[in-house]
Amino acid sequence: MSFRRKHILVNSGVHEKGTFTTQDAIGNIKKDPNYSKAGAIALFIGVVRGETLDANKGQVQGLTIEAYEEKADEVLAKISGELAKKPGIVNVQIHHLLGDFEVGDDLVYVAVAGGHRTDVFPVLREAVERYKSEVPVFKKERIISAEGKPAEYWVAENQSNHL
Repeated sequence: MSFRRKHILVNSGVHEKGTFTTQDAIGNIKKDPNYSKAGAIALFIGVVRGETLDANKGQVQGLTIEAYEEKADEVLAKISGELAKKPGIVNVQIHHLLGDFEVGDDLVYVAVAGGHRTDVFPVLREAVERYKSEVPVFKKERIISAEGKPAEYWVAENQSNHL
């Protein structure tokens, strides 16, 4: 497995905002030696939502995303590697971005390539659910409260799975 830091290929990992794109993830898949076996690529893009889970809390202005980077890279690579071994799957990429984000900004890219769409969709969902529950990524919401006051807080683990 190769790693992407400063324009080197990687199968999965965390990246500073602005250093990795959807095209990078798809390009990595297309460079896989087994890419000729793929008949489908499914892509999930997680973005910053402008609403809190509790609408009475206020409106989201943005997020700050941090990670225990070494462990996050390790867990993302483990998830991708395990899922890539499923029947009909050619490649799995999970890339989470780090930094300060505004509403609508991309946060995460998950791409799965496989022989058929019926192979890739269940694995795409599993990849999303697993990164949400297993990867040490931390989110701080910046909001404007219902009273019009700015506030920020770290999103708890049980809330994070719904973001």
